[in-house]
Amino acid sequence: MERSAHHPVLDLSLDAAQLTAQLVDIPSVSGEEKGLADAVEHALRTLPHLTVDRYGNNVVARTRLGRDERVVLAGHLDTVPIADNVPSRLDEDGVLWGCGTCDMKSGVAVQLRMAATVPAPNRDLTFVFYDQEEVAAHLNGLGKVAEAHPDWLDGDFAVLLEPSDGQVEGGCQGTLRVLLRTTGERAHSARSWMGANAIHAAAPILDRLAAYEPRRPVIDGLEYREGLNAVRIEGGVANNVIPDACTVTVNFRYAPDRTPEQALAHVREVFADCPVDEFIVDDHSPGALPGLSHPAAKAFMEAVGGSAMPKFGWTDVSRFSALGVPAVNYGPGYSLLAHKKDERVEAARILHCEERLRAWLTA
Repeated sequence: MERSAHHPVLDLSLDAAQLTAQLVDIPSVSGEEKGLADAVEHALRTLPHLTVDRYGNNVVARTRLGRDERVVLAGHLDTVPIADNVPSRLDEDGVLWGCGTCDMKSGVAVQLRMAATVPAPNRDLTFVFYDQEEVAAHLNGLGKVAEAHPDWLDGDFAVLLEPSDGQVEGGCQGTLRVLLRTTGERAHSARSWMGANAIHAAAPILDRLAAYEPRRPVIDGLEYREGLNAVRIEGGVANNVIPDACTVTVNFRYAPDRTPEQALAHVREVFADCPVDEFIVDDHSPGALPGLSHPAAKAFMEAVGGSAMPKFGWTDVSRFSALGVPAVNYGPGYSLLAHKKDERVEAARILHCEERLRAWLTA
């Protein structure tokens, strides 16, 4: 199909690797997804077996075949800022380079191929393409769709095609960020006894973190590893002033068997006897149970093969979990290459993911 700089067109007859290159060549940095969302919507509206809806720069397409089960395939359209790595490039070893190849336009390409080439799947399908995943949680397009049109996301099982190196990753960790503030009294550093050092007052907080022993719970046969860590410390006025304020930013990555309330209570308990003057919850996103015991998840595992792994990190499977839809991560990208200037993905891995999902949906 012809494409123009103003109105890019996606060719859904291409295989998923070639389609990934087309997607990468349409820049879609967070907040600038309209061009790609337009192209996705246009391509899907040419498929008569799908009902297509749009909300902002979020596109949802569904089959209505009356199957006993509905599966959601979801992926975000946005990327981190381009780092002189667009347009895409396919090298002689079959590796596709470019911004978003890994995270997660290769997964989006697989979604589009399923939409185009499996018109009569063995399960009803919902395809979700959403914006602003790579930025603040309140901007997330999937969250906005869930709030405005939760019925669009109804399903028995969901697959988020985030980079997982072709392995099923069950559920996700919750993430909690808190600010622990200590206060003191300013003084000239030559007369430090006239003040109180707020940075020194934070020492018990750091001692508690250094001594912390994280849990490693096993859920649905998957071992999750928790972590409680200082990720930032801020304090100080000038090189000759005793600081009167210090803030330690702490991130708690917790296993999905904890509720958000339990996670917060645990962190409060850890620092209960530390000299904290302010305890502020800065950000909190719950985890998601892996749900691998669900019949749809079992069938999915049988189709794609391999062994399930726990997801170390937070993804939008949490949003599906909150809606009562068990979800897993499964995509062709390698997560350790996400957001890098040399982001890349092997074309063969994209094609393998396409093949496995088609097998699952047509068996």
